This record gives sequence, C-alpha cells and structure tokens, in this order.
Amino acid sequence: MEVVRSKVGPEQSPEDLRTRQLSAQQLLRGDLEGDDLERYVEERVMLTTLEKAQNWARRNACWPLGFGLACCAIEMITVIGSPRNDISRFGAEVVRASPRQADMIILSGRVSIKMAPIIRRIYDQMLEPKWVIAMGACSSSAGMFNNYAVVAGADKFLPVDVYIPGCPPRPEALMYGINRLQDKIAADPTLGWRKRYQAEGTEESPDA
Repeated sequence: MEVVRSKVGPEQSPEDLRTRQLSAQQLLRGDLEGDDLERYVEERVMLTTLEKAQNWARRNACWPLGFGLACCAIEMITVIGSPRNDISRFGAEVVRASPRQADMIILSGRVSIKMAPIIRRIYDQMLEPKWVIAMGACSSSAGMFNNYAVVAGADKFLPVDVYIPGCPPRPEALMYGINRLQDKIAADPTLGWRKRYQAEGTEESPDA
C-alpha cells in the first residue's frame, strides 16, 4: 500500500491540498496503520504541558494599567493608541482603569518620593502574577531629575522586570521591552515575584 504524505507549510500548492485530502481519506477508511498512522498523527498533534500553555496565554494577554507619571506617558500613549505602533498585535492593548483588572504596570516617568507609596499600593492591588516595566531613564535611575524629591530608581520599592532606557524612549523601544517581557513570561516558570524574591507575607492587609 502506498501512503500519501502531506507537506506542512505556509504556502501550499493545489497539489499539496490534494495530497492532504487523500491522506485524510486514507485515515477515515482505516488504511493508515502502524508507523504510517503514528507519523500522520505526530505531524498534526502538538503536545505541551499545562504550565507552558498557561505561560503562552499569559504572554499573549498582558493587560497594562492605564497609568502615567510624566512625559514618558505620552510615548506610552503613542504605542497603545496609535495605529502605527499598535500593541494589539502582541495582545497588550486591553488597558484597564482598575489595578484589580491589570497584570502589567508601566512606570512612564519620574517617581517622586510622595508618589512612591501610592504606586506601591496600586501595585499591591494588581493581579498575580504581575509585572513591572520601568520606562525611561527617570523611572530607572532618576535620570535628568536626579534630586532630593525623586526616587533614584523604581527598583527601590518595586520588583522591576524590564528596564527601557532613553529620555524619552521611542515607541519602538517600548514595544521591544514588551516583547522581551513576553519572552520572560513564556520562559520563566516561577512567575510570582513573591516566590522569586522570598517575599511571602508582604501582601496588602485587607484591613488597610
């Protein structure tokens, strides 16, 4: 018995489609057996783990918090809202107004000492797992506003996952940072930052 095998690829000719139809007919009639049947199934079935499937879903559904601090927020809005730099291609366009519906916060601008505890409270109210992007030189290292009133780096009070340099960084830089964060989410099995930093017990008190 001659087994017809199909080609799998982005571009398929009419002959390839006909070959696939013949292979499907052979499978339905029960003509495929043994190694030929196993090879046919292996070409069409993808196996994975639940953990990898969860990370894939999280990677492609990063919901950012609608939150801006200073001038870098304009660049962030350009990425989120403009058709030229549309982050909906990466599944990150669902901007949430409530921290309880978001899992990614972009610190776009300088962080003053008075604003730091407010940002920390907003972060504690976000969903787990959650991620932080420090956008621009100011949120990463105080930048050009390095004075007594500005926190010299958001990592002083938040676990930052991705740093994006620049003053301000271009929209393409933010898109690249979101892509790198997605790669980190897909590759890192220990997503919860409390586990990574041994910070269990630091949850916000419900009575606060």
